Amino acid sequence: MTLRQLVVVGCSWGGAEAVAEILGRLPADLAAAIVVAQHRGPQSSSVRLLSFLEVRSRLRVTEAYDKEAIQLGCVYVAPADYHLLVEPDFLSLSTEEAIRHSRPSIDVLFESAADVYGAHVVAVLLTGANRDGARGLARVKDKGGLTIVQDPESAVRREMPDAAIATGAVDHVLVLPEIAGQLVETCGRVGVVG
Repeated sequence: MTLRQLVVVGCSWGGAEAVAEILGRLPADLAAAIVVAQHRGPQSSSVRLLSFLEVRSRLRVTEAYDKEAIQLGCVYVAPADYHLLVEPDFLSLSTEEAIRHSRPSIDVLFESAADVYGAHVVAVLLTGANRDGARGLARVKDKGGLTIVQDPESAVRREMPDAAIATGAVDHVLVLPEIAGQLVETCGRVGVVG
């Protein structure tokens, strides 16, 4: 089935819980793929993170691997210590230098998605303690995509949402349940014409 929307999600401090809450509110037939970059240490357990997300999600959750085809209904999580990039119809991994002390970098994910999918990208920036993601979110907006930021008042750490809002490139500032609702409204459901 053709990819109508690609949702890219960036988060840091408190992000696993935020992503899990959003995933738990999404239907299994969401007409999109979701790609997540969360800041975590190089030795971070992928098994623990994936298990935490899987039990809360109706969508399939997997760790992204290099040259993996993007499929509807899947959530792809960046492996620890790799940048995750979007290419036409697939994902790629990179070990290039960390950006803002982070690998994976949210900016790298968002910018690559914007450059490939343009207006078909929805960028979601959640809780976090630095400015990573603000520049990438602005690129998504510049390419015609939709930009959503977690309400800083509801974030565990508000630095990342605040930095994004300061760019002036944010379409919606929402709490987590509202973000899930916006994704369903924007992306639709497989087989449902809206």
